[in-house]
Amino acid sequence: MIYFTADTHFCHGNIIGSCYRPYKNVQEMNRDIVNRWNSYVTDHDEIYILGDFLYKGTGREANKILGQLKGRKYLIRGNHEKYLNDSEFRQGAFEWVKDYHVLTYEGIEIIFFHYPILQWHKSHRGSIHLYGHVHNNGERYPEFGEKLRLLGPRAFNVGVDVNDFYPVSVKTIMDRVKTEK
Repeated sequence: MIYFTADTHFCHGNIIGSCYRPYKNVQEMNRDIVNRWNSYVTDHDEIYILGDFLYKGTGREANKILGQLKGRKYLIRGNHEKYLNDSEFRQGAFEWVKDYHVLTYEGIEIIFFHYPILQWHKSHRGSIHLYGHVHNNGERYPEFGEKLRLLGPRAFNVGVDVNDFYPVSVKTIMDRVKTEK
């Protein structure tokens, strides 16, 4: 199976308050997100992380968390990937690290980018755009909601804050596309 996630922000204490995450502290947040991830993802699965995996943490902390997470991991860089430059970070932890990626699944192109974008590769020809960064779908910030609706029914926020802190499967994305037709 293929999974997607974004904006886990491991090691980032301030994200708990700013995004209304239901955790008492960073340790509880890290532990719960790891457990939720591993309850879906197996060692045989692929998981694409669409940015902001870790924030305020070190390369050593990134290694420790990545070692606990199941699956073959691919990273789309977000705006908080500073740990990648830490000399202690194990560079082979991700299969690859990119800024943008196109995956073809069952003949449909899926565009990965950390940020929501208004038009993406083949956006008018049935492709799908997966993103993170905004941490919500507009419920808390109506002005974001209006802008995000402009993306249309084939753009999906795969961030943990809008997906109950679980990864999202490719099957879920494909089912959402079918219901949006």
